[in-house]
Amino acid sequence: MSIDFSAVGLAVGHSTDARGATGLTVLRGVEGALRGAACVFGRATGTRELDALAPSHQAGRVDAVLLTGGSAYGLDAAAGVMRWMEERRRGFDVGGSVVPIVPAAVIFDLMPLGQFRARPTAEMAYDACESARTTDIPEGSVGVGTGATVGKGAGREHAMKGGFGCAVRTQQEAVVCAAVVVNSLGDVRSANGQILAGARDRSGNFFDSTTLLAQHGTMARFGAITPQHTTLAVVATNMSLERGELAQLARAAGAALFRRITPVGTSFDGDVVFALCQPNGPRGALMPLELTAAAALEEAIERAVRLAVGRDGTPGLADEMR
Repeated sequence: MSIDFSAVGLAVGHSTDARGATGLTVLRGVEGALRGAACVFGRATGTRELDALAPSHQAGRVDAVLLTGGSAYGLDAAAGVMRWMEERRRGFDVGGSVVPIVPAAVIFDLMPLGQFRARPTAEMAYDACESARTTDIPEGSVGVGTGATVGKGAGREHAMKGGFGCAVRTQQEAVVCAAVVVNSLGDVRSANGQILAGARDRSGNFFDSTTLLAQHGTMARFGAITPQHTTLAVVATNMSLERGELAQLARAAGAALFRRITPVGTSFDGDVVFALCQPNGPRGALMPLELTAAAALEEAIERAVRLAVGRDGTPGLADEMR
């Protein structure tokens, strides 16, 4: 399945540190700035310039969104996106110069895969901007999805591989593209509610993290839960929305998280959904876009785990395909 983001004016670039099991993904405008907003669902976030997406903020533009591994250390990589943009004079006009607006959010992938001190760099982010494409976007264990894992409610040793996924949905003239990295505490479920990837016992059977955590909140059996879990998503449309409407779109798209990841948005998750649009596109009706965005994000979440390749003893659903 070929993913094409050209209709929404968005290019996606990855940079992967396979040895360190980390990486980053840049989503930037193909030709210029986008309009953006965000909705925070988790309570253990790591972000940069998120306030620039508020409807009341002066900037009113987004030059790129950075999704990165490395936990808070990974936020430094945004400097590479800014350098790439500045060289092309893309950014907020400050009178003869520009300041690129690059909101960023992180996942915690410092363990158990790879190396704790492996973190995405500004050079990696610059390269991701340079290599960004609108079509044939790689998915699975790549970019920000390189070190992602899912289903850690029973401890990291019972987890499965997460990853990066994309999807495109259309509704008449409206196009909505979704991209997501799934690095969740909870299990990932199919459209019919079956667990696809998540916490497994030694026999390979799923625990059902929601039931497990409800019964053993302190996790004395498996060890303490730490805030090392995050799902980050971007939904983008070719239709023009005001910033307040984009904030509503981001919140509505979050329904996909709650349908497909259980549990999600907890005190130990850093979940964020970004929403982007073309500022000069045709005006779009909000309700159809909200429903289409949620559907696209659901599909992207499923693809993120279905295309993830296991490593270092952590299995992935794509292992059998290999």
